[in-house]
Amino acid sequence: METKVVKIEPGKIDSAEIREAARLVDDGRLVAFPTETVYGIACKVGAKSLAKLDSIKGRGPEKYYTLHIGQKTDVEKYVPTIGLRARNLINKVWPGPLTIVFELAEGDIKKQRKRFKKEALEYLYRDNSIGVRCPDNAIAAMLLQTTKNPVVAPSANLTGQSPATEAGQVLAQFSGQIDLLLDGGPCKYKKSSTVVKMGKNGLEILREGVYSRQELEEASEVKFLFVCTGNTCRSAMAEGLFRKKLAEKLGCEVDRLGEKGYKVSSAGLMGMSGFPASEEAIIACAARGVDIKAHKSSALTRQLIEESDFIFAMTRMHCEQIVSIEPAAANKCMLLKGSKEVPDPIGLGQGTFNDCEKSIEEAIKERISEIAI
Repeated sequence: METKVVKIEPGKIDSAEIREAARLVDDGRLVAFPTETVYGIACKVGAKSLAKLDSIKGRGPEKYYTLHIGQKTDVEKYVPTIGLRARNLINKVWPGPLTIVFELAEGDIKKQRKRFKKEALEYLYRDNSIGVRCPDNAIAAMLLQTTKNPVVAPSANLTGQSPATEAGQVLAQFSGQIDLLLDGGPCKYKKSSTVVKMGKNGLEILREGVYSRQELEEASEVKFLFVCTGNTCRSAMAEGLFRKKLAEKLGCEVDRLGEKGYKVSSAGLMGMSGFPASEEAIIACAARGVDIKAHKSSALTRQLIEESDFIFAMTRMHCEQIVSIEPAAANKCMLLKGSKEVPDPIGLGQGTFNDCEKSIEEAIKERISEIAI
């Protein structure tokens, strides 16, 4: 068999050539293509095609191959429940040089059994997990979006050899063994993608690559922000209560939330900074085992709004003011109690503060239950 080579200019991609490459992949053939990291070999998920791939790479069938997708929204087909940190990585890093290994709960695996044929399920999911990559390369994206079947794409190299970063290196190892080579020139990074595992233990680096651990820790951090008027009563209580409930859900101490990749803060729209929580708020929270004596008020800023992933406001007016400061916050700013407001208890006595704390705690329990870790 002679390997056909098609030279493609990244800015002048011929859709007919991509459709032909996709047809070959769907027929169980092997097609090499460029990504932003290294060249890969596209292979349909199926017993015969994967056996062929194992054979030419000199790789055992027990090895794990990574699913490749053409656009990041496709991950929803393969991972029904995506945790908040993984979601941040998808939103901020994909498409890009990052492979994410997702751990799936048994309930989600059952859903996938209904969605995929047994053969595809067997090769896509190992030990209730799946590795997914969304390349940042126009040729790769078009090819993967055009194929009709799930596609894995290991690096184009013999086992134990360095990955190919240009077309000539692919041919040197696989000429006559693959059906087609899409030559898109040298790869941008010439380095493998970083591989991370996202699951119950948070972010775990499985393979060093383009992204560093620090970059991925920062990109995946989930930031919750609670907002009221002065940040001495309602939002101060909400911050303390949310920390406690989130730590319980994560199974960690409150002071380890940062290590787990979560940040919880609060701020006020009045612009006051450095004021302690009100005595009534401190007492109300203490009754629930939450200590907010060290709280100091913070003024809400545009930067704080921009950096936050979830913003919970106490009233509709708060939401309106937040969005007026930063219009882009409209999609992430919401009332803490859903459709209801949390009235300001300031100056109304301890009983009112206790009722306010109870209302906030109930709302937080509901919000916490909605969060996928």
